[in-house]
Amino acid sequence: MSDPRISYSRLAFYLETIYLFTRSDYKTIFFPVIISAAAIVPSAEAKKLIHTALWVWIHLLQANVSNQTYSAHEDVINKPWRPLPSGRITVNETSQFRWFLLAVCLCLSSWHGPGVLSASAALSLVEVLYDDLGFSSHPVLKNLCNVGGYLMFELGATIILSSEASVDRTSLVALLSSGLLIFTTIHAQDFADVDGDRLSGRRTLPIIAPEGSRLYMLAALPGWSIILSMLWGLGPLCGTLFLAFGLFVGTQYFRFRDGPHDQSSYLLYNVWLLVAHVLPMNARSKLLGW
Repeated sequence: MSDPRISYSRLAFYLETIYLFTRSDYKTIFFPVIISAAAIVPSAEAKKLIHTALWVWIHLLQANVSNQTYSAHEDVINKPWRPLPSGRITVNETSQFRWFLLAVCLCLSSWHGPGVLSASAALSLVEVLYDDLGFSSHPVLKNLCNVGGYLMFELGATIILSSEASVDRTSLVALLSSGLLIFTTIHAQDFADVDGDRLSGRRTLPIIAPEGSRLYMLAALPGWSIILSMLWGLGPLCGTLFLAFGLFVGTQYFRFRDGPHDQSSYLLYNVWLLVAHVLPMNARSKLLGW
């Protein structure tokens, strides 16, 4: 009989490996997507919230495994703790795991209906474009893929949470504004990864325009704060606080330009983005009207 301690140790190793695939994106995708869907559908049941979280997580794992199959060479510099550069798994094993997860995601999505299945299939297509066809190396195509992927996460989560086959007008406006917001600000993630991106030949905005990209962040985050405050009808105090936060984050990107500060600025950006995705609830509840 095998030693159960060995089995437990191996299980713990596998679970940690899965976690490391997704570690970077809990703050960027998992929690923002779930909170955004909950803000759009504020009366959702707890059971539906659990189903939504599971769907988002398994698709996040699929997206991360797909992306990291190709990014090990840059992850050695940017994120050496990830499973491939740290030697926890091989490229061949990662590739097999990716296609297995694709089948799992489609099967799980089909259980939630054609709308969620379509979102899952579209997300998988985006991953093929981004990873296999090299869209990640082009600054505009990369952003378009990021927008497409993020919107499919949000669409699938919203449909599951609402139990409706389609989304209403408020949800549609929230999704479209989220897509524009991501498209115009998502390069916030690229400042901290300049060294690895340059090594892999990617042409991100911070590499193409080091000064201009920081000036852009200084203007874009306060600008979006004003637009979203008006769009979702925030009151004077809430609108002013959100604008102040956007201006603060934009200033951080402009003033502090080394790796550690870019990491902390990106964390602040994700907090700002999370708040931005909560604002649509004001269209239904008016809780932020003061």
